[in-house]
Amino acid sequence: MSANVFKRGDVWHFAFQVGGERVRRSTRLKSRRAAEQLAQREYDAAVLRANGGQPVPTLAELAQAWIEVHRPVASAAHLRSVELFYRLHMFDLGEKPINAISTLDVELARNKYLVDHKPASANHWLRILKLLTMWAVKRGMLAAIPWHVPMLKVQKRPRSILPLAAARAWFAAVDQATAHAPAIGTAVRLMFGLGLREGEAITARWEWIDWARKTYTPGITKGREAEPLPMATWLREHLEGRRQPAGLIVARPDGQAFASGFARQAIRRANDTCAVKGITPHRLRGTFATLMSEAGVPIQTVQRVMRHKSFTTTMGYLEKNLDVAAQAQERISAIAGFECHKNDTDHQSAPVDSGSTVY
Repeated sequence: MSANVFKRGDVWHFAFQVGGERVRRSTRLKSRRAAEQLAQREYDAAVLRANGGQPVPTLAELAQAWIEVHRPVASAAHLRSVELFYRLHMFDLGEKPINAISTLDVELARNKYLVDHKPASANHWLRILKLLTMWAVKRGMLAAIPWHVPMLKVQKRPRSILPLAAARAWFAAVDQATAHAPAIGTAVRLMFGLGLREGEAITARWEWIDWARKTYTPGITKGREAEPLPMATWLREHLEGRRQPAGLIVARPDGQAFASGFARQAIRRANDTCAVKGITPHRLRGTFATLMSEAGVPIQTVQRVMRHKSFTTTMGYLEKNLDVAAQAQERISAIAGFECHKNDTDHQSAPVDSGSTVY
């Protein structure tokens, strides 16, 4: 992008925008060539001022710099998202100086992304672009974000939770699918029993268990917290049989850490075996939050054990259990004195044995 020159009477003027600031002046010159040279000098000087004396990078250069700076400190998942954006999804934006990217440019690039991706994924694409642009603002490369594009409205989809009635059979299927690597079954139990993220299960260590207090404190977390989590009896008993003085709780046979996605195949097999749909490592975390809430745990406590900064994030994890709603409706009907026929009991949910805690 550069300055645009235009004539008013016999005199040439120029206009440009840098860092959200619009500049419009007269060159006081009658020669177009001389006016264009002056306008370009003014534009280049404005770019340097807005960028702290440094040339404004292209989006591709900005993404490269972000990855280099954040590689030692950002999570692997976060890095993968930005690297994928950099390699495949910048489209025509990659070669543009970041101060020259307009709202229309972003909208057209997003339309290209939407050809092969869903709206929810397009919103994630936009978040990464905003992340990089805001980093440029914080580093003084830009005075402000030069574009404004709102998120797309996305139709929410029902998300699954692991039914307690199927939990025993489901974990047995996981163990059968991971007979070659039993540590994967342990990782799945940590996700279900403590609400750990997949990355937190990968990095879980024996020395972070306080056996006396019956707690586990994740030492590597997304939000850098170190909150102790109470461990249920069934989970402690499972871990006791594998107890080590130190090291990774979940490790490959050679002692090395698993890669991301290590438990997904076993979980899919268990889903197929038990006719359970939609359970993933992250939905095990959602199951943990939902079951805690249904057991009467206050939202503030669920937020703390989930290690969320805001309770609104926690609310997004809680799914509606229609079995609970159906049982409540039956109780309300009985109190109201409505007649309940015996054959209606065939449609009621079987009670869950709360004592069945060893999976």
